[in-house]
Amino acid sequence: MALPRPLPRRRVHRRRLPVLAATAALLTTTGLTTAGLTPAAASPYASGAPAPAHSPVKSPVATGYGGAVASVDADASAAGIEVLRKGGNATDAAVAVAAALGVTEPYSAGVGGGGYFVHYDARTHRVSTLDGRERAPLSANEGLFLEKGKPLPFADAVTSGLSVGTPGTPATWDAALRAWGSRGLGEVLAPAERLARRGFTVDETFRRQTADNEARFRDFPASAKLFLPGGRLPAVGSTLKNPDLARTYRLMGRQGVDAVYKGDVARDIVRTVRKPPVDPASHRVARPGDLTERDLRAYSVRQQAPTHTGYRGLDVYGIAPSSSGGTTVAEALNILENSRLSSVDRATYLHRYLEASRIAFADRNRWVGDPAFEKVPVAGLTSQAFADSRACLISDDAVLTSPVPPGDPRRPGECAAGRGPGAPTPYEGENTTHLTVADKWGNVVAYTLTLEQTGGSGITVPGRGFLLNNELTDFSFVPVSPGVHDPNLPGPGKRPRSSISPTIVLEHGRPAFALGSPGGATIITTVLQTLLNHVDRRMPLVDAIAAPRASQRNAAATELEPGLWDSTLRRSLEAKGHVFKLNPEIGAATGVQRLPDGRWLAAAERTRRGGGSAMVVRPAG
Repeated sequence: MALPRPLPRRRVHRRRLPVLAATAALLTTTGLTTAGLTPAAASPYASGAPAPAHSPVKSPVATGYGGAVASVDADASAAGIEVLRKGGNATDAAVAVAAALGVTEPYSAGVGGGGYFVHYDARTHRVSTLDGRERAPLSANEGLFLEKGKPLPFADAVTSGLSVGTPGTPATWDAALRAWGSRGLGEVLAPAERLARRGFTVDETFRRQTADNEARFRDFPASAKLFLPGGRLPAVGSTLKNPDLARTYRLMGRQGVDAVYKGDVARDIVRTVRKPPVDPASHRVARPGDLTERDLRAYSVRQQAPTHTGYRGLDVYGIAPSSSGGTTVAEALNILENSRLSSVDRATYLHRYLEASRIAFADRNRWVGDPAFEKVPVAGLTSQAFADSRACLISDDAVLTSPVPPGDPRRPGECAAGRGPGAPTPYEGENTTHLTVADKWGNVVAYTLTLEQTGGSGITVPGRGFLLNNELTDFSFVPVSPGVHDPNLPGPGKRPRSSISPTIVLEHGRPAFALGSPGGATIITTVLQTLLNHVDRRMPLVDAIAAPRASQRNAAATELEPGLWDSTLRRSLEAKGHVFKLNPEIGAATGVQRLPDGRWLAAAERTRRGGGSAMVVRPAG
């Protein structure tokens, strides 16, 4: 299902993306570098040639033909390239990458989680989406995380059966392959099954994430056995195998995803959630959840229309609620539509971006929830009329005071300052993962999948090799603003609000580029800032991803990465009234771009999360 072609809308400052892409392609052969937020002059691109399957080498950028893959992990990107080389399409490869990430990035993705899948069909020139978000048990109500009328401490809620939603990832893989794939589930799971059986090389990022979860993992014997081999943290350079997950993938390949939703795996998931298998010697209280086999059987993926807005002559498509990503990115872009971001100084550019994000988050927090339960005004939130009514709040000489009150997208006025109390943005776990894929036919996938926070609930399903999510902690435990309706309270079978923002951008109905990122609520600002860097500030995609980030989410303080924290820009923005706090790392984006000569460019992080992995089928720099 896809939206019909939108009605004509106001266009300003149209930017020809092929010109920018050609610049990026030309820079591939130069030795120049760039830094900061100035329009990039060049980038030290690597060749992108994939290494042998047993030892793939990471590169943040690759150009060539036959299709492209960008993810955070080289083994996962190689799995997608393997499928593309064998004639699979972008959907087949995306599922293969996601399954491999379940092996090498098990704290961020896997069978026990969920996510959102955005697909561009080269034949029909349409964008479609799948909502594979986890759901609360059918028995859940608004008091899910309350004890004696008070909200549970967040850490107690996370590491419990209460936090576990019905997984959506296996159903997403199945729905995507049925809708757009050309290969069966068993075939596309084969690279990940092999990787789980043979093992992968532990890097510093994996060891650090394991260390961050060590205390939790030790309290659950199945987690300790898998992630703390021999009772110790895995050493950098060692090989970590997951034979249980290999068997789970093999079972899914033979029986389909019914193995997870109706078979023995389903019963194991339910047993684990309802009686978390805590080490008897542990003092941890892991509260049981109420997930049932009925919840698993009742789960379904939503195929729905994407969000859409125009920006600088481009068509920007994202994921609709239950995620807030598509509506919030669209609203912020619409707020900035009439702003000349390409010609202003860097401080003014960042100021306007931060203020647009602040306002969009104010509206997101008030209006977005699961549309099966809430009347989410998607058309209003993504309309230019509403954005214009909010853009007037931005001044180049002053900073808005957070939390900014929300506007009413159902009744936009000439200048809507908002009414009632502003709703701050609740915490969301930041360790998700994103992959972007394109194939030789021109199909594109942007897919973000997650367990919520690093390590999810911390609970591994015994004998199955995967962690369970803690996505239900993305619900508001109590109303964020007392006395104001909160659309993100728990409910029976309800999907918690997400910030996941897989995005595909078209020009004249053809792919210009696609991108996405992990990072909890910072996903939205990462995608927005990367898009603005690329389109308005004319940075090649890999530089737009690498540029230092700022994240404003209707909070008193804006988060800054070190590259901005240590710069003169911070002082310029503080002089305007901005308040900042340091965040060592925001997001870990990936993207793909179609170049004018028909080549694909894949781009990933240079350093964040240990650096990403960009690959193409046939490198041609």
